[in-house]
Formats: sequence, C-alpha cells, structure tokens
Amino acid sequence: MCSITSHLQTIPIYKTNQKLTVDGDLSDWKTPFLGPFVIHNSAEKASQNTMVSFAWNDENLYIAFRCLDSKITGSKQKKDFPIFKTDDLVEIFIDPDGNGQNYVEIGVNAFSTNYDMLLKCISAECGGWKTSMDFDIEGLETISKITTEGYYTEIKIPFSSLEKIENGNFKKPEIGSKWRGNAFRIDYGSNTEYLALQPYKSLKFGFHQPREFAVFEFVE
Repeated sequence: MCSITSHLQTIPIYKTNQKLTVDGDLSDWKTPFLGPFVIHNSAEKASQNTMVSFAWNDENLYIAFRCLDSKITGSKQKKDFPIFKTDDLVEIFIDPDGNGQNYVEIGVNAFSTNYDMLLKCISAECGGWKTSMDFDIEGLETISKITTEGYYTEIKIPFSSLEKIENGNFKKPEIGSKWRGNAFRIDYGSNTEYLALQPYKSLKFGFHQPREFAVFEFVE
C-alpha cells in the first residue's frame, strides 16, 4: 500500500471494480493511502501517523483509515453516542454540492461505534451550526479492527442515502465530479491531538470550516 503526501488541494477518489468488504481487513485495498495527517490548524507533525484511502463504484463511497495508536482510548457504545468527546476516533466530512451550507459528518471509534449527523449553517460565516443526530445514512457500514500497532477503520456510504439531504443538491458522482470534504482523527493520547488530512489556515472554527475543505475529485 503506497502513500501520497496529504498537502494537496485536490484529493483523488479512485473508481474500483473490486468488491470491497467492510470488515476492517485492509489487505484488499488497492487505492493509494494518503497522509500522514497533521495537526489540523498548524500542519505540524502528529505524534502518531494516520493514513486514509478513498474508493468508489457506481453505488458507494468507501473510506479506509490506518491509525498508529500506542494507547487506544474508548469503548463500545450505542450508535450516535458522542464519542468525539471521549474516544479515539476517525471522522469524515462530506459536502457533495460544495456550497458550505450543509454537510454530513461521520465518526467511528476503534471499537466500531459510529455516529452520523447533518450540519446546517445558521450564521453568515458558518461559525454557527445546527446539528441533527436524527439524520441517518441508510445502509451506512462501519467497522474498526484493533491491531498490534493501532487500529484500522472502514466506512461504506451508499450514494442513495445522500439524496434525502434537504437542499443538498445531491447528484450521483461521475468521473470528474468534485465534492468538498475532509478527513480527521482525534487522538486522546498523552497529549490530545486534533488531526486532519487537509490542514486549515484559519483558527476560528476548529474542524468546522467547510470553506477550507479539500476538493474530493472522483477519478478513474
């Protein structure tokens, strides 16, 4: 599995003809892993490496994370538990129409607990958000697998589930389609670190800065 530096404005999502099984085993992944993640608002090196890979077919978006973690924090919880406050986890934010007015956030901890929510802008600069845990991605699959070096996480998002986003202007992607988004990790280690694939220049709004999301481009 090869790596590509994360300091890119455009993140490629590679089309695959493989039948990917969401099982936490990344031996079947053929698309490149991007990274390592950096501190989200300074681009400084993280204490522990994080890599991510993207793939898609006509029906689904797939994401895989590889996280080095010498001390995993967290536990198995019920769905939509606010694990981002307590647990080591990875997150993906996606804004299919790229207008920064609403986007989907998905988080998964090392014990396969996940949450999915919809965020809607309620301020001029989008420094204020209305979050909805009532939003559920139908057919969402997530699983994490703890390894000797940390944990792996796989996510499958059916495109059909994104069609119901109100005012989302969702269109099923084709080759050349461009979305906006970013990938993150919260590492509650000796020193808590908030990590991102694409670091932000602004210090104003933490992770929630859709104006500074990377471009996700669907390619062959």
